Amino acid sequence: MEKPALEGGTPTRETFLPFARAWIDELEIQQVVDVLRSGWLTTGPKALEFEDRFREYIGCQEAIAVNSCTGALHIALTALGIGSGDEVITTPLTFAATANVCVLLGARPVLADIQEDTLNLDPEAVKSKVTKKTKAIIPVHYGGHPCDMDEIRAIADESHLRIVEDAAHAAGAVYRERKVGTLGDAGAFSFYATKNMTTGEGGMLTCDDSLLAEEMRKLRLHGISRDAWKRYEQSGSWFYEVERAGYKYNLTDLAAALGVAQLTRLDHFNDIRREQAQYLSARLKDLEGIRLPTTRPYVRHAWHLFPIRISPERLRVPRARFLEALAKENIGCSVHFIPLFHHPFYRNTFGMNPQDFPVTEHAWEGLVSLPIYPKMTTQDLDDVVHAVRKLHEFYSR
Repeated sequence: MEKPALEGGTPTRETFLPFARAWIDELEIQQVVDVLRSGWLTTGPKALEFEDRFREYIGCQEAIAVNSCTGALHIALTALGIGSGDEVITTPLTFAATANVCVLLGARPVLADIQEDTLNLDPEAVKSKVTKKTKAIIPVHYGGHPCDMDEIRAIADESHLRIVEDAAHAAGAVYRERKVGTLGDAGAFSFYATKNMTTGEGGMLTCDDSLLAEEMRKLRLHGISRDAWKRYEQSGSWFYEVERAGYKYNLTDLAAALGVAQLTRLDHFNDIRREQAQYLSARLKDLEGIRLPTTRPYVRHAWHLFPIRISPERLRVPRARFLEALAKENIGCSVHFIPLFHHPFYRNTFGMNPQDFPVTEHAWEGLVSLPIYPKMTTQDLDDVVHAVRKLHEFYSR
């Protein structure tokens, strides 16, 4: 039996394999250099080009470039009229931003439990949480696997609710022949450094409603009546009006330049991720006590994450020590996510109790996200497999 490095053995790798790494090469560099040479650095023609290209890629009518997915969610909920006293249903298994934006608007985030296989919102649990105060649902496409949007849409239509897709993990994912971001009233994407495509920091709003898009564009930049950058063109006007209190959520041309380049390769990146997921699954599927991620047959998974679940019944090691052991093998790893009801703010402010979300609580106790990204080589993948198998053998009961 090979001893883990944490127990005094030799690490799987001599050098550390990062959990995530962006694919940046000359295509991105040239786009950024072109913007630097243009003299226009903030929101301008490159941001507009990025919006147009993303709109065509997703297949929606409107796309609005913003500085983060958090900003996109905040703008969307504001434009849809979500405010004080309203309730918004979402998942416990998400980053805090999904719920934080509700709180910032004076709304109450209401959590519904998740599906045991996909770890996405369970439509039946959503239905049980709808009240007279419910105004919206935020389905989070966890790890890049689309939620069951037909069922969620039926619930929303029945109760006259709005849907904002949190597609932070799911750029390029497809649900029943439609791309994620076209399945609700609005979609919010993230282009953070670890995502399937990146602008460093950044995001995108999508929708098919021109009036809603006009409102969201105003909210993106202080609520002014026209795009600020147009005021500085030769044909532009110095005059503008603030029509409502907005935010500072615009995306710079420097960031958009990265997005324009990355978008051309997003499908290729996702194809590589899909192949990597199949590779890892094929080589780990025989390990009892380790559950692998699954894919429903009617979706195209974006594979932003590869989350496994370790079983305390089969492995004599808690999840925290398993993560520590992987790190000692020089394999980067993480956990997605600490459920919202475990964070002090949400637990104390809203009285959230883990016992109310048994599927989420059971799943998260064993969740471990393994590295998966296009820059990984076959040797990197083999090292991940070797490290997991080594720990499984050593710690099995």
